[in-house]
Amino acid sequence: MQVSDISSAIMSWISTNSWGVITAIFVLIVGWFFSRLASSAIKDFAKRTTKLDKTIAPLLSQLVRYGILIVTIIISLSQLGVATTSMLAVLGAAGLAIALALQGTLSNVAAGVMLIWLRPFSIGEYIYASDIEGTVTEIGLFSTKIRTASGLYVFAPNSKLWSSSITNEDRLEHRRINIKIGISYDADISKARKVLLKIAKDEKRVISEKQPSVHVDSLADSAVILSFRAWVKSNDYYSVKFLFNEQVKLALDKAKIEIPYNKLDVNINNN
Repeated sequence: MQVSDISSAIMSWISTNSWGVITAIFVLIVGWFFSRLASSAIKDFAKRTTKLDKTIAPLLSQLVRYGILIVTIIISLSQLGVATTSMLAVLGAAGLAIALALQGTLSNVAAGVMLIWLRPFSIGEYIYASDIEGTVTEIGLFSTKIRTASGLYVFAPNSKLWSSSITNEDRLEHRRINIKIGISYDADISKARKVLLKIAKDEKRVISEKQPSVHVDSLADSAVILSFRAWVKSNDYYSVKFLFNEQVKLALDKAKIEIPYNKLDVNINNN
């Protein structure tokens, strides 16, 4: 069969089924537009209301969009005379073949559903998972978007997060600061304890109900290691910890309590 015969057959079919072709194209355009509109509407609704969890919104919007597109394609093909029953059977067989070929992708979908269901983290929380670290910005159907502390964008497959141990810094309300300080063996431990506890007492963000403490953690080769502990709200953890690091050094210097450090003495023999 020549190319001209094929073209003629196609043109003849289009002219015979012109109304069905126009209807199918119209349905595709409307369905595509409506799928994007519905997806955006869900995201906008999640931003304006507290009734819809912002963690679920991205996944729900994607499911709605792809669902509308699938229905649109089925309706369009039916307008072209394709039998719906046969088409569904073909789609089922094709879906099985695609599922076998895209096991990794489907595992991301399954992992995304489980992450939404069990909620080890939510949007806006800071997490550690394997070699991934940052603030969760979106949990999607296939992946989770994360922003690192240095402002980098991380696109993490859901299956990688699901198969990793996840540490969530923001899930619990309170968090303990633990700073280890080495003081000289000649220093007064009781005096050092009073200095450190005063730092915690003067900081308003320290939770007074959970008493700060200072204990001897270990006896190192050149220093007595003290463990300085205080509880704060999770949101205040880093700002208070960085402040304490500075205040501990200044306060111990003022109290004439030595913080030992490694020294190298060099003796030159002129003989």
